Amino acid sequence: MKITVILCTLNRCQSLAKTLESVAASRLPESIEWEVLVVDNNSTDQTREVVEDFCRQVPGRFRYLFEPKPGKSYALNTGIRQARGEVLAFLDDDVTVERSWLENLTTPLRQREWAGTGGRTLLAEPFEPPTWLALGKPYHMGGILAAMYDFGDQACEIEITRAPFGVNMAFRKEMFEKHGLFRTDLGPSPNRKVPRPNEDTEFGRRLMAKGERLRYQPSAIVYHPVPRERVRKNYFLAWWFDYGRALIREKGEGPPVWRIPRHCFSIPKMIGVCLLPRALKWLSTLDPMERFAGKCWTWIMAGEIVETYRLARDNRRQRHSTTQGERAGSSPSTNVSL
Repeated sequence: MKITVILCTLNRCQSLAKTLESVAASRLPESIEWEVLVVDNNSTDQTREVVEDFCRQVPGRFRYLFEPKPGKSYALNTGIRQARGEVLAFLDDDVTVERSWLENLTTPLRQREWAGTGGRTLLAEPFEPPTWLALGKPYHMGGILAAMYDFGDQACEIEITRAPFGVNMAFRKEMFEKHGLFRTDLGPSPNRKVPRPNEDTEFGRRLMAKGERLRYQPSAIVYHPVPRERVRKNYFLAWWFDYGRALIREKGEGPPVWRIPRHCFSIPKMIGVCLLPRALKWLSTLDPMERFAGKCWTWIMAGEIVETYRLARDNRRQRHSTTQGERAGSSPSTNVSL
């Protein structure tokens, strides 16, 4: 089996060096060929120099690619196209891994029954959350802080509501050939029209919706730091707003006429909440964790409402443009040949 670790990066050369150092120490059976493919998405720091240094230290193990089109999904898709492995593992540029991480993450993929795996992501250091931050709630806040993905010590099949995060996951390469690449209208990007979340989880949900099976692999452990700049309410609210937008993007092109999504006033299967109770909890409860959680859920719904409006508006403009073009094409010519 051949494995490619795909790692996309942007201006994080210092943390990238630590990540690559930890991956370089991985231990796998000699029968397994593996490589680390670093895709540089327009870094302006010393990223290239850092990667090339690893290429010199361990010839044949590391490769450097440059993807000029901004947006993480573009970098991911470039890495997938250039990967030599039959199994593709994905990692972020600010984590460290256990030596057994790569072997444990990819071993289940030797069996045809599994299309992909999601590993366990833990905090890199002790963290004392502020009084308003609930780490143990559904869709827990820790996932925003440090991409925490922890469902205990027992391996199991992943449910569609628990699709793995891109910080620690792997798929057989044929899954991308069969089901398509990462969506470029989702994921981290300098284009603010693109919602930041869900390029990774959308792919996992897409596979499971098509009947593919994913496995939670708790022994494949990576450690993620807690960026202090994220421990702010404004950061959380902006992320959840974008998450709501991303949920609407996942569903398709949007309605021909704008309307507030029905599930904002009912209980949808995937989210399990509706707007009014959560808004009331935000406005009325005295518990700071419950209050802020209610506010975050309200921001999700607001993102869904706004994105539904934007898609309907874009559809309306497109239809108007098409109609105008058809009218122009069918108008009789006013040119007279002499």
